[in-house]
Amino acid sequence: MKIAIPLIALLGLAACSSTPEPTASTTPPAAPEPARVPDHTSIFPDAGKVGTAVVPNHILDMKSMPGGSLADYDVKGKKYQMFIIDEDSTQKAAFTMLDMRAELQKNPEYISYMGGYFGMYGDKPLYCFAKLHYLAGIVGLPKDKADPIARSLAAQLH
Repeated sequence: MKIAIPLIALLGLAACSSTPEPTASTTPPAAPEPARVPDHTSIFPDAGKVGTAVVPNHILDMKSMPGGSLADYDVKGKKYQMFIIDEDSTQKAAFTMLDMRAELQKNPEYISYMGGYFGMYGDKPLYCFAKLHYLAGIVGLPKDKADPIARSLAAQLH
């Protein structure tokens, strides 16, 4: 009996022990791959185009903007850019345009016939509009020069 009590106590203590915890991995989990930005550079008109790019994030260096397609132009010494952002839905494109409007200096002009805005982004004029699931626009031209180009670009978005 003297041996049975310590043996039972020893078995009881052994049953209470927990399994060893797994060691934590020293390698951090892989970051998720960023969403692929569609390439719409073929939509931009060729006349005066000097380059194109697909920007993975923060198009026009705007922190709140996603990526998109960008084209640089030089026409008769006047340099400007055109951009297209492809969103998942028309609602998302509209909200992204409101985010862009917030980046413009105070009181950007609402362009009712285009459903967009014209204002200054830093020292450059910016004309933007939403059509379907796209947000597009012109940077670097005054409104009267950007408007016909924006209308032509809007006609290409479908």
